[in-house]
Amino acid sequence: MPSPTGWRILILPYRGVGKTSGGIALPKESVEQQHVSTQVGYVLKVGDLAYKDPEKFPVGPWCKEKDWVMFARYAGSRFSIDGGEVRILNDDEILARIADPEDVKHY
Repeated sequence: MPSPTGWRILILPYRGVGKTSGGIALPKESVEQQHVSTQVGYVLKVGDLAYKDPEKFPVGPWCKEKDWVMFARYAGSRFSIDGGEVRILNDDEILARIADPEDVKHY
């Protein structure tokens, strides 16, 4: 797994569960559409300079490792690794922290 440098954050986009709450399996196309349009991810690693600027982040970090976060659809750089896609975002591209990625609906 790559380590983000400077003010960057390594995010693993949320893939969805593939089933409804009632246990019905969703079609592969539906799950793939959720993955493509995802704007939610899991913070894997945070660069050593992320959130260190007190003028830009006066109340402290917006997220930390192991948080679920929201980000803009086209934010960051996307690249594939063995097992899927990850993104590297700048520290100021995080829009919100969330408790559960299933709370965010995909349209």
